[in-house]
This record gives sequence, C-alpha cells and structure tokens, in this order.
Amino acid sequence: MVKPNWDAEELIEYWTLLPTELELAENKVGGNKIGFALLLKHFQLFASFPERSSSIPKIIISYIANQINTPLSSYSDYDWSGRSAKSYRVEIRRLFNFRVATVQDSEEMSNWLIREILPNAQKFEAIREVVSQRWRELQLEPPTKLQVERLIKSAIYQYEADFCSSTLEKLTPEIIQKIDILLSTEDTEETEDDESVKKSGKKIKMSDFAFLKTDPGAVGLDSFLTEIKKLKLIRAVGLPLDLFTGISEKLLKTYRNRASTEFPYDLRRHKDAIRYTLMAAFCIQRSQEITDNLVELLNQIIHRIDTRAVRRVNQELIDEFKTVSGKTGLLFRIAEAAIASPTGVVEQVIYPVVSLSTLKDLVAEYKSTGNFYQQRVHTVVRNSFASHYRRMIPQLLDVLEFRSNNDIHRPVIEALELLKKYAYSKARYYDSTEEIPIDGVLKAGAKEILLETDSEGNERINRINYEICVLQALRERLCCKEIWVVGASRYRNPDDDLPTDFESKRQIYYQALTLPEDVETFISGLQKQMEEGLEKLDQGMPRNKSVAIVSKGDKSLIRLSPFDAKPDPINLKQLKGEINRLWHKTSLLDILKETDLRVNFTRNFKSMGTREILDRETLQKRLLLCLFGMGTNTGLKRINTGIDGENYQDLLYVRRKYIHKDQLRSAIAEVVNAIFEIRLPHIWGEGTTTCKA
Repeated sequence: MVKPNWDAEELIEYWTLLPTELELAENKVGGNKIGFALLLKHFQLFASFPERSSSIPKIIISYIANQINTPLSSYSDYDWSGRSAKSYRVEIRRLFNFRVATVQDSEEMSNWLIREILPNAQKFEAIREVVSQRWRELQLEPPTKLQVERLIKSAIYQYEADFCSSTLEKLTPEIIQKIDILLSTEDTEETEDDESVKKSGKKIKMSDFAFLKTDPGAVGLDSFLTEIKKLKLIRAVGLPLDLFTGISEKLLKTYRNRASTEFPYDLRRHKDAIRYTLMAAFCIQRSQEITDNLVELLNQIIHRIDTRAVRRVNQELIDEFKTVSGKTGLLFRIAEAAIASPTGVVEQVIYPVVSLSTLKDLVAEYKSTGNFYQQRVHTVVRNSFASHYRRMIPQLLDVLEFRSNNDIHRPVIEALELLKKYAYSKARYYDSTEEIPIDGVLKAGAKEILLETDSEGNERINRINYEICVLQALRERLCCKEIWVVGASRYRNPDDDLPTDFESKRQIYYQALTLPEDVETFISGLQKQMEEGLEKLDQGMPRNKSVAIVSKGDKSLIRLSPFDAKPDPINLKQLKGEINRLWHKTSLLDILKETDLRVNFTRNFKSMGTREILDRETLQKRLLLCLFGMGTNTGLKRINTGIDGENYQDLLYVRRKYIHKDQLRSAIAEVVNAIFEIRLPHIWGEGTTTCKA
C-alpha cells in the first residue's frame, strides 16, 4: 500500500524515471504517459500494480507528470480499466520478467507458509510482508489484497487444524482426563474475574485453571509454597516433555495467551483438538513461568534473611560499639604490668593501668570485626531460618532439579543432593560416613563458625547451619547462571541460548560480537575498564561539588545534586496560554481519543482469539475506555457509568481479550514516536524525552 505522505528525498529516490523508462513513457500519448509511468514505478517498487487510481497520492502523480512534461490535468483522461491499461500491465510484466500468479501458485504459496513460516510465527502483518517478499522472489504478480488475506487466513487455519490434531494424537486418555479436571468448576466462570466478587470478600470455589493463572504474590514462605502447589498441579497432568519439540516459543506463547484469556466454560466449547492443544501450551509455558517464580522467590527469601540479620546485628553493635584509640599503647601497658606481677590479682595489677570501662570498649570493638561478627550474623540467620523458612527445603528439592555445566560448581550440586537425601530426617548431624562437600560450598572461615561438638566430643557440622550455607551458595550461582534449573525459562540451561551452530561457527560469532575468544583476555580487558573507571571516579569525585557521599543508617549513598533547570523556550508561555484558551475544558479522555484519531495506536491491540467479531469502531471506543479506566486507576465500573451502549461485561471482555503487555508496549512506542516526529525543535529544543506542558 502506498503511504499518503512523501518528502522530496523519497520522491527522488523511489519515483524518479530513468532515461530508459522515460523513453518507454514517451511512446505513449496524453494521460496514458502518466498512467504508464505510474504503473511502471509502482510495480518496480511493490512488485504489484495499484488496485485503484485513488491509492496513488496526488503528490506522486504531480511529480511523475513534471518528469514527462505532461499537464497534470490530462491524467483524468486515463482509464485504469481500459484496454491500454491492460496492455501496459502486460508490457511491464514482460519488462521485469514477471507473470500473473495462478491458482496453483496460490496453493503452493499456502503450502510454503504452512511448511516454512507458520511453525515459527503467526502474526498476520509480519506474514503479509513475508508473502509479499516471496511473490517478488518468485517473480509473480500477486493476487488482489483481499485474495492474499484470504490465502493467509486459510493457511493459518489449515496449519492450526493440522497442528492441533497432531498434538491431540500425542495425548493419552489419562492426560486428557486430567486436563478436563483442571477446567472443571461448580461456579460460573465469570466470577473468577469479576471485580465485584473480589471486593465483596465472598469465598467462592476457584477452578484449578483459574488458580494456575494467579500471580505469586508477596515474597514469603506462603507464596513459595503456593507456587509449589501450582507446579505440582501442572506436573500431575503428565504432559510429555517432547510434546512441542521443534515448535517456536513465540507460537506456543500465542496459544498460551489464547488459553489464559478465556474462561473454563469458553475452553470447553472448543473442539477437542483445539481445547487440549491450548491447554497443553498453557500448562507447559505456565510451568516454566512458575519455575522461574520459585527461583526468584528463593533468591529473594535468602537475600531477605541475610540482609535482615546484617541490619539487626549492625544496629546492636552500633549501640554497643565505642572505638578505643591508642590500642597498641594500652596493650603494651597491660603486658608490662602483667609481666611485672605475674601472680598478682587482676584488679590490683591491670585496672590501675587500664580502666574496666576501657577494657569493655576493647572487647566490644573486637566483637564487631572478624569471625565473631560473622558468627553473630549467622546466629540471627539460623534462628530465622530454623523457626520458619526451613519448611521450604523438602518441597524445594522435590520439585526443582538443579544442574551445572561447569565442574567447578559440582560441589554445590552434590551438597543439594545431600540436603535432599536428609530432607525429611530429624537428625541433628549428618551420618559420620557421609562425605560432606566443603570446598566450593562454604565461604572462607565459615567452617569454623559452623562446627559444633557432639555428645562424644567430636566436631560435627550442624545440618541447619550447612543448609543455610548451601542455599547462600546456590543463590550466588543461580544469579550468574552457573547453576540452572530444569524446566525453567529464564533460569534454563544457558547453552540453550546459543545458536545451534555455535561450536562450528564460534569464531564468526565472536567476531560479530567484537569479543576475544580467549576468556582470560576478555576478563583482563574487563578488569582494566573497571579499574580505569574506578580510578576516574576516585580522582574526580572529591573535586566534584555536585556529588556527595552521605550515610543513611548502615548504608553509604552517593547523592547527586539536581541538574540546573534549563530556561523555558521563549514561546512556551504563549503556547500554554493558547492551549488553555482553546481547550480549557478538554478532558484527559478526549485527549486520548484525539491521539488515537491522529496516530491510530489502537490498531496495535489484536484479539488473542482466532477471529474478531467486533466492528473496529465499537472496539476502538471500548479500548479507549478500558485504557483510560486502567491508566487513571478509575476502574472499568466507574468508566462504564453514563456511557451509552456500553456495559461492564463488554469492557471486561475487551480488557481480557485485547489488552496485553506486548501490545501495550507497541502502542506506547507508536505514540512516543509520533510525538518525536511532530515536535518542533525551535519550540521544544533538542531534548530526547517527551515534553510535558
């Protein structure tokens, strides 16, 4: 489709006739010259002819007419459906060695889409671009726009039917029965997403499917155990691990989103093949999301336990602590007095040299450093972990499987296996015959803190102490993906993120990334950059009056002074006054509507289903109402008040079916780009952010 607006550079680049093309046009008479030239350049640019004369902007027609020295008024005599136009099309096809696509060509295009394109993506606009490019490569003039759209929709329908049928064949009757159980509920499905029911506080029976769609909630043990319950619920279905092998994750996400936007009642109305394929895609992708949520919760819980313990101990030590100056001289005087009277009484020999209060301060200062500090922190961590969070260990190790591709981190994996072995044991210590991984698990000096003496006088490592250290080590490895989780998405095997031909084309990929193949070279270069940055910071910060280091509790923060405000553009005050004069009673909803009329950002919101039954005008109205209600936190029910022809359930349906994260991002990007495009630098300046009047 030809866009309506073209600047001078674009006209010159795309619509300028070459000498040979001018010669071809000169052989024509009157308005036929313009018509032929338009057909020629349009076909050259789009590999197709315009379907109607109105699809060509007047600016292009005028530019073509000037090149061939023909009055623009003569173009009105050109008959787009006449014999001359038909013969011109034949001539242009022959010139570019093209032919008209036949029914067989369309069938082959459909088969090509099903075989090569649709297994990876099914976004209609993207597929239309791919089809257009494919017609050009095959040197075929495509059918009309409507015929191409029907071809794409037919191919998508056929692919989905084949895909769903093949998926259903892989599912056993037991799996199908368990999926049906997930969708079963005694309550009306609408109550699961009805805000009025949620606010009323009434207890209703939630279907398992609705339970699986809930968010993890706040960080804590309850949220962790709830996520484990969800994961077990999905795994109980027993879906084959290779069910969607070779299928694009983007395509699976499409099916998963379709399932998540429907109620159990709606899903049960689908044909068996579609229903079970949607549910299988939902369960598999939701299982990955829940696994990621569990890892996130685990990391945050461990971090919370540590930070709370450090904060508590620091506060206690601050209350007790008093720095003692001249410690070396004091110790010399104590030692000298002790040597002079080795058999004397402490009160008579030491206290005259150093007072009791000074000795207490020395002891308190020592306790704030070294192993004693670490032991005190560990004691607080242990109390919190043992009394509350330890319950998650058996559940965690039952549902999550941790692995590593690096032998250096094998001790942590072995430690987790040991924890799993003793998960339900009540023993205080591990069996003396067990080989307990220490190196690579415990931090330096941690072993001395964890050691206890048993009833027989032997030094043993307490199980609770060891579990804490293993979880802390696990968190560190998970954050840098040295340890990964089976069945996760974000925390999956990092090798899966590499291209399939990475090993054979390693050098090519490193060159493309401009990175050295040798890891030591990469690390040394990174260290050098960090050292240079820190040195620059160290040299520049003391002389920078806009930067200060301030203390806040037990933390030191870098505080930056606010930038000096730039002067307002000279026209800003007048512009605000004129806007207020013209639109002083304009509401935010009217502004949103006007933005959509200019930008048409609502076209980014597509139904998660396979078809749209709402006309675009009605859908646009409901989308704007939903976006306004959600964006202003007014709520859909209040938005519905006083709006003729709309009701709460209609808005709820549009929100559920059309408004999703990816589509919102696309709409926001389109609005921001439109603002940048029309913003006048002499009014707003050369800033890179959106302006607020």
